Amino acid sequence: MAQTIGQRELRNDNAEIMRRVEKGESFVVTRNGKPIADLIPHQVERRPTRTLREIQATFAKLPPMDLERWRREREEDDKIFGPDYPEDPWERQ
Repeated sequence: MAQTIGQRELRNDNAEIMRRVEKGESFVVTRNGKPIADLIPHQVERRPTRTLREIQATFAKLPPMDLERWRREREEDDKIFGPDYPEDPWERQ
C-alpha cells in the first residue's frame, strides 16, 4: 500500500524517498491534503514478441481483398476529397 506524503516532505527528503522508491515502495504525493501524484517504481514495458510465423497466421485469417471494390471506393473518395497527390503550389512549371 502506498504511503501518503506531502509535497513539502517530498521536496525536503527527496533523496531518501527516491531510495525507498528504488527499493519498491510507492507514495501518494499530496498538496494541501489533496492527492496530486503517484510516485511508483519504474516498470519497463514489455511487449509480447511474436514470430513471423504467428504474424503470417494472423494475416492468413483475414478475408481476401476485393481489388475492384477498393479502386471504386478510392475513386468515390477522390470525388469528395480530391486526389491523394495534389499538385505542389510552389512548384513552377
